Amino acid sequence: MIRIVDTENGTVRGIPAADPRITAFKGIPFAAPPIGENRWRAPQPCQNWDGILDCSQFGPAAVQDIPGLGTDIYCREWHVDPEIPMGEDCLYLNVWTNAKTGTEHMPVVVWFFGGAFQWGYPAEMEFDGERLARRDVVVVSVNYRLGAFGFLAHPELSATQPDNPGNFGSLDQQAGLLWVKRNIEAFGGDPETITLAGQSAGGGSVLTQMASETNQGNFQRAVIMSGMFRSPYGLDPFMVPKSKEEAEKTGAEFFDYLKVQSIEEARKLDATFIRERYGQFRAEKGIMFAPMIDGVFLTMDPYRAFYEGRRNRVPVMAGNTTDEFLHGIRATDEASLREQLEEYFPGKVEELLQFPEAQKKCQDVSVFVRDVECGVKTAFLAESAMERAQDCYYYLFDPDIPGEDNPGTFHSVDLWFFFETLAKCSRPFVGRHYDLARQMCNYWANFIKTGDPNGKDADGSDLPLWEKYTKDHRGQIVFTKDGAKNKVGDESYSIFQMQQVMEREDSGQLIYGKRGFL
Repeated sequence: MIRIVDTENGTVRGIPAADPRITAFKGIPFAAPPIGENRWRAPQPCQNWDGILDCSQFGPAAVQDIPGLGTDIYCREWHVDPEIPMGEDCLYLNVWTNAKTGTEHMPVVVWFFGGAFQWGYPAEMEFDGERLARRDVVVVSVNYRLGAFGFLAHPELSATQPDNPGNFGSLDQQAGLLWVKRNIEAFGGDPETITLAGQSAGGGSVLTQMASETNQGNFQRAVIMSGMFRSPYGLDPFMVPKSKEEAEKTGAEFFDYLKVQSIEEARKLDATFIRERYGQFRAEKGIMFAPMIDGVFLTMDPYRAFYEGRRNRVPVMAGNTTDEFLHGIRATDEASLREQLEEYFPGKVEELLQFPEAQKKCQDVSVFVRDVECGVKTAFLAESAMERAQDCYYYLFDPDIPGEDNPGTFHSVDLWFFFETLAKCSRPFVGRHYDLARQMCNYWANFIKTGDPNGKDADGSDLPLWEKYTKDHRGQIVFTKDGAKNKVGDESYSIFQMQQVMEREDSGQLIYGKRGFL
């Protein structure tokens, strides 16, 4: 097994994973520490080191709220260690490989974690890359700056560093990707067969990297888990990137909150002080820093870039869980419901109300749709209408999730399955859950290797067929308690039928509802 590798900056030593056929290299620096004068700058080149760098421990988490202190489902699920190392010096990545030499040219996946661009870290236990690496995939997870450190915008930054005025966390991700292209061959990887993958804000990060004109040719496929949002009812503004001017205004407000007058003053502040003040600012203002349209790295809304074909057009796998990001109409009586439905879907009220999903209610909310499902399918239908359409594969994650909290298929729970790391979870998973995880990880590995998720299961049998999602053939895979199930046509679920009713063609563009394309 490869245990020692020469990188462009020096030699690194990894450690055997739980499976000794896999080597894990943890905490490899890919850029200079973004501290002092490098705070709020694009990632700078990593300095060389002498000797052999021990890569047996993950690098520090980016500065964020201390994890594991709450009682919410995510603190119970995986943010379990309040003492995890954390700091501004956080630009490190991790590699899992089963290569024996540096000449094997295995496909590579580069993983971006989620957490609303405010939280998260590669050391989360569900992101262990070992099981994917056993399938002859080189796995890389990249850390990046978060919140006020990763996505601050300010007029002074735009004036003094116009080539990189913001989106520092996104630039960190790109720097990690470019490091992979330059170095991954020594770890047994193929720099010309790279898949970008992420979930939630990590999926949104993949979408953003796809939209950046600076990434042409840097990767060959993309996996976007629970990271593409559109809805007939409008969206949380957080889901749509701000203009640079809007983001700069928010940054100026934050500087007032910090009681500083310049970037120079702000760069001298203690990182913990900024973190605490940002937490207060976020709570009081209801504002979180996230990627913006800076006109350099990102020139337009990434979702619109996908929809209009103005992205790095590569094959895409994307989907969602059943119970995440449900969006509906709040109405206290039938008259109010009909009035609002007519506003959103003129002339289709009676047809919509025929579906069972339209009659389901949670308190005063009804006519639910899934924001991510709408987002993914709308984008895929647009892609399928383009010349040289890229292959697009949709999934729905819909098994039973055990536990006394009866959580349903909550946002992010599918990560345990895609990474096949159920054994690290405290939930009482049983055999069928492990079987499903094996299938899901196999589909994912196949897509990383070929751009097509189909292939063989562990026993040599064919995995259930996963067909492409197009306008003329709406193939999809549903991950159920009984395993993966092939579904063709949105009629498989009444909520899918509702979605078809909500769609209408207008000048060749798919538009949702009266309020048009969002």
